[in-house]
Amino acid sequence: MPRILHAQHDRFPLIRPFRIARGTKTAADVVTVTIGEGDLVGRGEGVPYPRYGETIEGALAAIEEVRPLIESGAGRPALIEALPPGAARNALDCALWDLEARLDGCDVAWMTGGAPLRTLASAMTVVIDTPDAMARDAAALIGAPVLKIKVDAEDPAARIRAVRSAAPRADLIVDPNESWDRALVEAMQAVLVEARVSLLEQPVPAGEDSWLEGFSSAIPICADESVHVAADLPVVARRYQAVNVKLDKTGGLTEALELAQQARACGLGLMTGCMVSSSLSIAPALHVAMLSDFVDLDGPIWLRDDRPGGVKTEGGFIHPPAASFWGTAQT
Repeated sequence: MPRILHAQHDRFPLIRPFRIARGTKTAADVVTVTIGEGDLVGRGEGVPYPRYGETIEGALAAIEEVRPLIESGAGRPALIEALPPGAARNALDCALWDLEARLDGCDVAWMTGGAPLRTLASAMTVVIDTPDAMARDAAALIGAPVLKIKVDAEDPAARIRAVRSAAPRADLIVDPNESWDRALVEAMQAVLVEARVSLLEQPVPAGEDSWLEGFSSAIPICADESVHVAADLPVVARRYQAVNVKLDKTGGLTEALELAQQARACGLGLMTGCMVSSSLSIAPALHVAMLSDFVDLDGPIWLRDDRPGGVKTEGGFIHPPAASFWGTAQT
C-alpha cells in the first residue's frame, strides 16, 4: 500500500517571552510531518534550532529529499542512513514510530520493551529576568518538585539565590546555555553548593569544554550542546557526569534510546529535555524520560494553545497525552 508524506511549518505563539542566554523566543516554530498508509497516519514534530545551523526551510528541504525513500516504504534504519541527526530526521523518525505502532496494533512502550507511560515530575523553567522577577516566577511555581533556572554571565549568583529563596524545597537545575567560561564556573562552585543545586547544565560552549576533563566540580555537570548522539559519548563521558537527551539533537526516538542506553552503560546520569515545542514533540520524548534521572519537558506549557489531546502539566508533574495522540494502536 503506498504511503503519503506531508510536511509543513506550524507556529505556536507563546504566552510570554522565553528568555535564555542565547536570545528570546515569542513563538515555537516547528515542522510537522505526517506519513499516511491506508487509513492510518503517523505524526512527528521537529524543532529546527539555529544554534545548530537549522532553519524551517532547511528542514523542509531535507524532508523533501527523502520523500521517495519514505513513500517507497523505507523504515527507521534507512532513514538514519539517509539523513544526519537533527530536527528533520526527528520529525520523520517519530512519525514512523507512530505509524508502525498503529499498523502493528501495539504501542511504542511495548515496541521498546519499556514500561507503560506514567505521570512524571518535570522541571519547570524560570527564564532570565531580574532576580526579583525570577523569585516571583519561582514562587508562582511553589510545590513544583524541580525548577530549571536559566542564567547568563550577568550576576548569576543573585538570580540563583533569589530562586532558591522563593523555592526552598525544589530540586534546582542551573542552565547557563553555554554563556559561562572556566573562571565563572570555578567562581560559582560555592554558590551552587550554597543554593543546593542538583545539576549544572552545559555551562561553557561546546568545543571549549576540554578543560572539564579532570575538573572536580562540586555538583554534577550535564552535557547538552556537547552531546548529540551515542558516538559523542567517549569524549563526553570524560568531561561530564550526565547527558541531556533531546530528540531534536539525536534525530529521533530511535537514536535517543540508543544514546540513553549507552550513557547508562558509561555510568552517566540522564536528563530528557526538549525545545519549546508542542506536545507532539513531548509524547515520544516521554519514552526516554521514563529512563531518566531528570525530566525537563515543559515546552508545551509556554504555548498559548497546544495540540488537542496533548500532555498535561500540573504542579510540576507531566501527564501522558490522551489515548491515540501518539504511538498507540488506538484510533
